[in-house]
Amino acid sequence: MIFSRLKRNTATSVLKTRSLLLMMACVIVLGSTFGGTVALLMGETAPVTNVFSPTDINITLSETDTDDGDDDANTNTYELLPGATITKDPVVTVLSGSEDAWVFVVLQKSENFDDFLTYEVAEGWTALDNVPGVYFRTVPASETDVSFSVLQDDTVSVLPSVTSLMLNALTQETFPTLTVSACAVQMEGIALPGDAFALIAE
Repeated sequence: MIFSRLKRNTATSVLKTRSLLLMMACVIVLGSTFGGTVALLMGETAPVTNVFSPTDINITLSETDTDDGDDDANTNTYELLPGATITKDPVVTVLSGSEDAWVFVVLQKSENFDDFLTYEVAEGWTALDNVPGVYFRTVPASETDVSFSVLQDDTVSVLPSVTSLMLNALTQETFPTLTVSACAVQMEGIALPGDAFALIAE
């Protein structure tokens, strides 16, 4: 997100996780015939065919457009008013039919972000050890879409300590920014969130 007098970038397109490389997406036909002979008697079974269907994890990251004139919710514009609360509602959705997944959000702040704004991460997300700005949750397979807010109360707050002198010193290049991204990795065969995120960070 770029706050603005600031602009914010978020990714809203459907994100297919890099972990899909780990998932078996194949069709395997196993034909098994069992036969035996006892004296002059013979028996034979019909072939048994096992089909393994493709699996997938699909997620989206979306946010309400602020009607800033560009018709793009990925680049919302906000006004900085000391002490104000700004509606900011990034939502991660795990689409129906996805496998059990580790779901991650990554919050990347500009160097000066904490001088101007603050936020809390929504309930249900856990900070990933030793990786600042990364939070995770587990999401079981579901036949319906499941959505999760990223920020508590879907808001960020401008610090009351922000002064007009600080605001006037900002330029297009120094507006505080917050970028949110999301990704997911299969849980099958991956016991720890750190191991799952390492696959994404490679």
